[in-house]
Amino acid sequence: MIRIEKYSHLALVLILILSAFTHLWNAAGFPDIFFDEGVYMHRTMHILDGFGPEEGALYDHPFFGQIFLAGVFKVIGYPYILHSSGDENSISLLYLIPRILMGALAIIDTFLIFKIAEKRYGKKVALISSALFAVMPISWLFRRILLDNILLPFLLLSVLAALHSKDSKYRTLLVLISGICLGLAIFTKVSSFTMILLVGSLVFFYNQRRLRMLLLWLAPVILIPLLWPIQSIESNNFSSWTYDVFYLQTHRVGGSDLYGISKTFVEIDPVLFCLAIAAFAFAAIKKDYFILSWFVPFVIFLYLIGYNQYFYWIPIIPVMCISIGVFIVKLFDKIPRKKASQISMLVIISGICLFGLVNLVQLINTDMTKAEYLTISYVTHNVKNDEYDKIIFAGPTYSWILSDVFFKQNVWFYYYVDYEHPHITKTVLVADPHFLIDAKTEKKLEDLYHSTKTIAILDGNLSQYDTSHYPYQSLDYTLEGKHIEIRTK
Repeated sequence: MIRIEKYSHLALVLILILSAFTHLWNAAGFPDIFFDEGVYMHRTMHILDGFGPEEGALYDHPFFGQIFLAGVFKVIGYPYILHSSGDENSISLLYLIPRILMGALAIIDTFLIFKIAEKRYGKKVALISSALFAVMPISWLFRRILLDNILLPFLLLSVLAALHSKDSKYRTLLVLISGICLGLAIFTKVSSFTMILLVGSLVFFYNQRRLRMLLLWLAPVILIPLLWPIQSIESNNFSSWTYDVFYLQTHRVGGSDLYGISKTFVEIDPVLFCLAIAAFAFAAIKKDYFILSWFVPFVIFLYLIGYNQYFYWIPIIPVMCISIGVFIVKLFDKIPRKKASQISMLVIISGICLFGLVNLVQLINTDMTKAEYLTISYVTHNVKNDEYDKIIFAGPTYSWILSDVFFKQNVWFYYYVDYEHPHITKTVLVADPHFLIDAKTEKKLEDLYHSTKTIAILDGNLSQYDTSHYPYQSLDYTLEGKHIEIRTK
């Protein structure tokens, strides 16, 4: 009989190598630089420049994400250690470093998923779960500089520590670590609070002194995120905090509902999504509360809020992979002939993973950022630092580099159009697809666009790719950098 467990360590090493490849290969080139990545990099640079964790009175998210990034960058001397010259290649390095950090976190996630699944369900489920996480097409989401990707390893560490507290002589320490990690995840993005039921139930039912351990665990889960509203009170911005948290983030326009982001997931990775739905149904039948308490509260939260984006799925992609692993192992355990069962399972899993890997490799080999890097290079070399009468309107994808790396004067995020500078007589506008979308709903942006004329068009090199041959519709969600206009007046 083939014993998969016998080779689990070798298999895990191979899976981690695959994960390193899928999350690090061409990190600066694929996918395109997303709007939110520039926002978080701008806030990180705000900290590195010594201005504190919050910028103004905007409280859309807690600030541990930028603190984490700033801490790592401070240690390695980023971005100043790069001595960027402003050409396309040196600018790509400015995004390569943080994306390598995201890739490293994804590799850690792969390992933690293995350990969680191994502890809860055994090595077979662990190998399947971590392999799916490493190679399925949806995994390109983990390349972007997003809060969801920063919080995920803390969430997984919280779950793993709670699982290990059951039979450890260090249970008190593990419970405390679990609470701290979940507190940091919530302090990164509030939606992580939906995991309190999952991890709290593990702590409660896995320990003899249930109430005492639960209270010990709850202390950091509550106190760490409280630093966010406390900071707003200290800076006399609590009214802004309540407005942003309870209205701006949950009811603003421009996002999708649960159906919309589910449709997007299916278009990006239908195989994983459909398998996960079947696996969740199986978990419901079997009353697997570990899987259900991870998945159900988060989905209910997404259903209730009015603003969603497709990458909001990131915190539950691990449990999707784990549930599929459980579903497949349990299904093949029903086959009476064990050798035939294991061979069949190995063939099917290998086929799914190979299918996912081939499609993913086709995606990550694409250069989708050339136009964005060329745009930054163009503005860097054509707008002099001493032009105090000129204002640069550019989205966060570009503006943080222009202002914080090349120290351009009067760099303005283009969605902040209420500027008052009487000496400003000239304008440089970076009109990318994101700007053009916003201009359709914001008259000031539309007027800004029509008051300028095009002086350069940067298309990158996407024309060499026939996107109709790509798997599913994945590229539809990575095209913000395809066509960019530089306009001026």
